Amino acid sequence: MLHNQHTERTCLSGIDCPEKGHAFGKRAAADLALGKEVTLQTFGKYGRAIANMRPPDGTNVNHKLLKEIWCWLYRRYPPGDTVLEGLEKEAREAKKGLWSDPQPVPPWKWRKGALKK
Repeated sequence: MLHNQHTERTCLSGIDCPEKGHAFGKRAAADLALGKEVTLQTFGKYGRAIANMRPPDGTNVNHKLLKEIWCWLYRRYPPGDTVLEGLEKEAREAKKGLWSDPQPVPPWKWRKGALKK
């Protein structure tokens, strides 16, 4: 994110997207927010701001990424979010996007493997 001419890293609340170099990593958030002005609803920090992201049309990017099957639910932040849980369940059942892979590797496991190389 670019904020007041400075780059800031932001963690999208409740989701974990594939990383660059990870299957589906290029698809995740870029076309929803790249080059657009967005509003962040922040919930604190965990090394970087934890937030919901909304472009001018009001879309919740976090929800859209789950609904369009490009990320995993990250249950640690925020725990018990039934909207996000429902969106991931629908995405898994649709078997589209990253769920078309019979054994998709979650980003938290991929990062550990990628760091060992």
